[in-house]
Amino acid sequence: MERLRTQWRTMLAVLRRIDWAPPLLARLIIGAIFIPTGWGKLHNLPDIVNFFRELGIPYPELQAPFASAVELVGGTLVLVGLGTRLLSIPLIVTMIVAIKTAVWPQLDTARDLFGKEELHYIALLLYLVVSGPGAVSLDALVKRLLESRSAGVRAGARGDLREPATRAALSA
Repeated sequence: MERLRTQWRTMLAVLRRIDWAPPLLARLIIGAIFIPTGWGKLHNLPDIVNFFRELGIPYPELQAPFASAVELVGGTLVLVGLGTRLLSIPLIVTMIVAIKTAVWPQLDTARDLFGKEELHYIALLLYLVVSGPGAVSLDALVKRLLESRSAGVRAGARGDLREPATRAALSA
């Protein structure tokens, strides 16, 4: 039984070492999908406006460029992990609108929705809203920079202007 516990702990330790991978993979997938679709829509706006009009989306002249820009800019920023949680929300909304206007009318049953890619994108985006962008992201880099600057400011207020690592080594 102890051997099983040891193997379990070892497996968990390995998984903790690669916990950066799932959010990175989710962001890569989202970027790979939304960047080219946003780009394509922005470069074919007259066709997209007509398509939105056929779907019955109100104000297609405003909605088409807005949705296209959300996909391009949102997809790009999610890809690099900047503002991931916030920008995932408008991307989710665009997928909900796509489901309601373009996908739902073609479904035979609600269960058929589970096979549609729009729902899969929503699931990935919800994962990113909940878990965040992960350690390999600009959000994480900004956080680390702000924390190190904040530590330096606090140290300066105490009169200790040495680097945080030096202060930690000296206080240990």
